[in-house]
Amino acid sequence: MVTGRRARAWPAALLAAASLTAAGAAPALASAQFAPGADGLGDPFFPHAGNGGYEVAHYDLRLDYRPDGARLEARARIDANATQDLSAFDLDYRGPRIRSVRVDGRRAAYGRTGQELVITPDAGLPAGSRFEVVVRYSGRPRQIVDPDGGIEGWVRTDDGAFVVGEPQGSPTWFPCNDYPTDKATYAFRITVPRRLEAIANGSLIERRRRGRTSVWRWRERSPMASYLATATIGQFRLERSRFGGLESVVAVDPRERKASRGPLSKIPAMTRLFESLFGPYPFDETGAIVDHAPKVGYALETQTRPIYDRAPGQPTVAHELAHQWFGDSVSVASWPEIWLNEGFATWAEWRWAEHRGGRSTARAFRHMLAVPADQDRYWDPPPGAVPDPSKLFADSVYVRGAMALEALRQRIGDDAFYATMRDWTQGHAYGNASIEQFTALAEARSGQDLDSLFATWLDQPGKPAV
Repeated sequence: MVTGRRARAWPAALLAAASLTAAGAAPALASAQFAPGADGLGDPFFPHAGNGGYEVAHYDLRLDYRPDGARLEARARIDANATQDLSAFDLDYRGPRIRSVRVDGRRAAYGRTGQELVITPDAGLPAGSRFEVVVRYSGRPRQIVDPDGGIEGWVRTDDGAFVVGEPQGSPTWFPCNDYPTDKATYAFRITVPRRLEAIANGSLIERRRRGRTSVWRWRERSPMASYLATATIGQFRLERSRFGGLESVVAVDPRERKASRGPLSKIPAMTRLFESLFGPYPFDETGAIVDHAPKVGYALETQTRPIYDRAPGQPTVAHELAHQWFGDSVSVASWPEIWLNEGFATWAEWRWAEHRGGRSTARAFRHMLAVPADQDRYWDPPPGAVPDPSKLFADSVYVRGAMALEALRQRIGDDAFYATMRDWTQGHAYGNASIEQFTALAEARSGQDLDSLFATWLDQPGKPAV
């Protein structure tokens, strides 16, 4: 166990949600009377994200989008399980006008306040019961600006939409329980003008033309956090293939095709390397979406099929692919613990460079250690003590976060390090976990007291004195 390490006091509701999801169960909670579910899970950065009183099992999204008018006609069907006796419940939603809401086939009262869609069914929902919500809505979905100044949500492009959701953009285009601890399966049916393609997560079930439109059906059968969903629309060239038992769909905007070809061709080799280090690839599908969306400024690890705003380089492809293990399959229990996503993916990016004959992870560590302390973008905030959401994706979370893992590898040795990484990805697959759980696992696997190492690299401000 970790001795003397500072504990993070997350809200009780948040810890309960993470525990339920990681255990894969949704037990009925004792309740004296029907009451509304909580309007948030108390995340330290996004306290109103997610909702209490239920867990989602499945989303069925039907989207009809017309880029010329930027208009979306949509229907979201949500299958959920009540975890308390519910008189009302919330969905996270920042999207266009609601047309109707039904719960178990009956009209339900609803209202909107901030990011909350508050739904009151005509009868209470008992704890342990399964219920269906159908929300119909139409209008112009929008993008939002994050605390760090980045944009996300339904981002319009010159030929469609670049659709990304980390950490709070998914409710701009579908109502959801928008928190990493509530994972669900997904089905997408996307109708677009005939000249366009629509790319989502999971397997491509069908694409067919119907008059002047085309219909695309996708299905993600593995549990997925809402922020990892996409329904990106535009002109793409599709390449379908299989390797190592995986279905691969790569969709590339023709303007980015030439520059993308080389880096994307490395996906099979990267997958083989990461499987040898981290354990089996966690999903049945892989691939990429390369759009032409220069105003976005980043790529995202959308589940099974990362999305890039332009032609990526090999390091970026390796980074987003590694996220399928670290972030997508094993997700954070709360947003301040983003080191478990970004630090791990950055270290994997370094490891791919070493594998192809470049600088080793040890040399990358020494190179960064030579950076002066006054270049504080690499050192502050410490990756395990991010102070607020504006610093969620700070350079230090990535770079110093990767250095923390390399310091761990050098301290405990390759055998214990890779055993820890494999235990992590397999022991928490399709669930959620915390920094404390990782540090405890590393200590258990290595048989060492690692409190000082993790405190130095994750918690202490400024450049670590090593």
